[in-house]
Order: sequence, then structure tokens, then C-alpha cells
Amino acid sequence: MSDISYRDISLNGLWKNNPAIVQLLGLCPLLAVTGSVINALGMGLATMLVLTISNTCVSMIRSFASDAIRLPAFVMIIAAAVTCIELLMQAFAYELFQILGIFLPLITTNCVILGRADAFACKNKVLPAMYDGFIMGVGFGVILMLLGAVREVIGTGAIFANMDLLFGEGAKAWKIVLVDDYTAVLVAILPPGAFIFTGMIIALKNIIDDGIKKREAAKSVNATPTSRRVRVTGNIS
Repeated sequence: MSDISYRDISLNGLWKNNPAIVQLLGLCPLLAVTGSVINALGMGLATMLVLTISNTCVSMIRSFASDAIRLPAFVMIIAAAVTCIELLMQAFAYELFQILGIFLPLITTNCVILGRADAFACKNKVLPAMYDGFIMGVGFGVILMLLGAVREVIGTGAIFANMDLLFGEGAKAWKIVLVDDYTAVLVAILPPGAFIFTGMIIALKNIIDDGIKKREAAKSVNATPTSRRVRVTGNIS
């Protein structure tokens, strides 16, 4: 591809083609680990790093990886990146690693990562491919954290609990209790809550998109010049 626009890559990753709420890919971790902000943040960071690393490596081998070995090579690259992230989490955030459990190695089979490698990274130069992976990871992570925040607030009446799992002992004070003596809404932090609030976020995005389209259509109608008929009298010599 030529004439890659970083602005278009950013808009696609964050809004127009967001992997979580537009492409609806990676729903397994999206629904499973977003019971709190810290879980969502941990999974979002891991996915972003894997996307960035895999896109970069795939772009680097794009010119000499034949069609016969392309997909196996992509999977090997993604698996190697996931293994590295797992080892880092075991070393520096072991409790969070245990909480995320099987969903960390399952990043290898995440369709978002393999899809970006096949659709974008293998067709573009290293810098655009790396930026695409980073932005797609950020877009996915933002939705994870938004869903995690909504579910944690409604489910427990507090937010930013257990942030010390990733940021150390000093982060224990980051917890904010929004409502004292809050009656927990368990459905929010259970699997049904994940489906309900994901659907609400998707619906909200669709409403915003429809509003933008209507405003753009109204502007285009108002900007269209109207033709005027001019009556000419007299003799023309």
C-alpha cells in the first residue's frame, strides 16, 4: 500500500474500525476479564504489546515470506510475543498473571492480532505496521478499560481496586469508594453483565455515528449551491 495516512490509521483503530466494538473480534477476553479496571488494564497492555511486536516482525519478513508459509510464520511470531509477555508478567506482576489465567496464552489465537498481521502488516512498511498494531491495541484496551470501569462501579460501588497488582504497594491508595454501604449488583461483574454493557457501548457508538452522519448530510445539503434563472431583455448586437 502507498500513501499511508497515520491520521486514518488512528481513526480506524480508535473509532471507525475499533477491533472490539466494530469488528467484534477478541470478544473472549473482552467479556471474561473486564470485571474490574485492573484486570482490563492488564489484558489491554498485554494485547497492545503483542499487536505492536507481531505487526513489526510480520512487516519485516513480508518480502521473503511466501504464501505457503505466511500464516504459520505469523502464528509463530505471535506465539513468541505472547510467551515473552507471559514471562514478564510472571516476573513482575505474578498475582495479576494468575488472575488473567488462561486468557493470556489465548492471545495467540486472538483474531484481532492475526487479522492485523494478514490484512495490514504484511502489506506495509515497518513504521506504519508498528503504528497500526499500537493503535489497534490502544483502541482495544480503551474499550476493555471502559467496560471494566462500568462493571466495577456498578458491581461494587468503587473503582481502581487492587491497582497494586500492577503498580506496586503505593497504588493501594488509588481505590475510590463512590458509595458507602453500597449493595453490590452481582450481575454487573458476572458474565451476563459483560454481555449487557458491551451491547450498550456498541449501541452508544452507533447512535453517535448516526448523529455524525446526519449532521454531515445536513451540511452538504446547505452547502449545495442553488441554481437561479436570469431573465435577459433587450437586443443583443
